[in-house]
Amino acid sequence: MDSLDLQVLYKARDWFRDGHRVWLVTVIETWGSAPRPPGALLCLRSDGQVVGSVSGGCVEDDLIERVRTGERVTRPSLITYGVSKEEASRFGLPCGGNLRLVQEPLLSANWIDDILSLTARHCLVARTLDLDTGEVKVETAARGEKFEFDGTRLRALFGPRWRLLIVGAGQLSQVLAQMALALDFEVICCDPREEYHLTWDVSGTTFSKEMPDDLVLQLALDPHSAVVALTHDPKLDDMVLLEALKSPAFYIGALGSRGNTAARKQRLAMFDLSPAEIGRLHGPVGLDLGGNTPTEIAVSIAAEIVAVKNGVALVQKKKGSSLPLTIGGEFTISS
Repeated sequence: MDSLDLQVLYKARDWFRDGHRVWLVTVIETWGSAPRPPGALLCLRSDGQVVGSVSGGCVEDDLIERVRTGERVTRPSLITYGVSKEEASRFGLPCGGNLRLVQEPLLSANWIDDILSLTARHCLVARTLDLDTGEVKVETAARGEKFEFDGTRLRALFGPRWRLLIVGAGQLSQVLAQMALALDFEVICCDPREEYHLTWDVSGTTFSKEMPDDLVLQLALDPHSAVVALTHDPKLDDMVLLEALKSPAFYIGALGSRGNTAARKQRLAMFDLSPAEIGRLHGPVGLDLGGNTPTEIAVSIAAEIVAVKNGVALVQKKKGSSLPLTIGGEFTISS
């Protein structure tokens, strides 16, 4: 799920505890070109204030108008938009798109606390809503599970937030960190070198002066984690790779030419890493976009991370680089 939906839950909890009446609206089904996927979440306050989205805007306007004109849903209920072409056009659902929603009153914020607490610990969480009773159940979920709705029961997934560990605090790292923040990643930069960490000034990131391999162990990298080594210093880059390549992180990359990457893999093979683990390394890092400036290189790295996160084949890898592919959460190695 998108961590933007966690922000919706934060706001819903705060509004509820401030004494406002609050409703949650969840996308449960779409047809055609509806702009938001199943599970997308919106929070609506009794005075018409709203956070989150379920469409391109017109559906939100209609939901706000319903509340402002006195509609007060007291139990979970279904709403459908775009049944006809005229209605689809009115609500900004192109190509005859249709949208089904569940609207529910927020009766307790305790389950929101549970979700926020678990996702903060990088757990994947499922919330189940029984439409007949309004009962909400929160439990841990397994990676690979998807949003479900069977007509009476809604099961939505939350967290953990995607995060990126950048090793090295140079100019390229700063640009990449800004892009990752815009992509909704939690960003951590690690560089124990005094002359580098003094100049790190990317607001919204966490900075660590720990040795990179120690930090990797502390972070307990999970399948929502990515690692990029950008120091050009083998003592630092290789150390973090030795630990990261054994972790379940979904993406691990390192800056360097094809020659440097080949030499790095030979060094890594001298330690307790299997060929499959070494084969997970994305190097040279980034897609081949023909870029040379720090900003262009950062774009290529960010694009590769997003492609791997979304399970898209890396058809634009740099010539001669290894090609680790992720299919259904498992790694297959080709060269």
